[in-house]
Amino acid sequence: MKHSDFQIGCEFTTPAGRWRCTDTGTRTVVAIRIDLVETTTLVDGHHVRRYLTQEEAELEGWFNGPPYAVAEVVFDEDDMEECDPVGSGD
Repeated sequence: MKHSDFQIGCEFTTPAGRWRCTDTGTRTVVAIRIDLVETTTLVDGHHVRRYLTQEEAELEGWFNGPPYAVAEVVFDEDDMEECDPVGSGD
């Protein structure tokens, strides 16, 4: 994809997963991963991992923001070359 293809709220895929654009800069794009959310909680002194699907994370409000409960990732010009748009019918 080209920088001009990105808009806040658009979704795209990379080899790492599915993403939602949260901001666009002059030469970068910021996005959150939406296909899988990993959470860690401390239970009885042990870290317990939990993985949420996109649907589960949406229901729990993980993608509400800004600020977002999940990490935002910056994509530069080189990263954008590996991005593929998700069509409205996907």
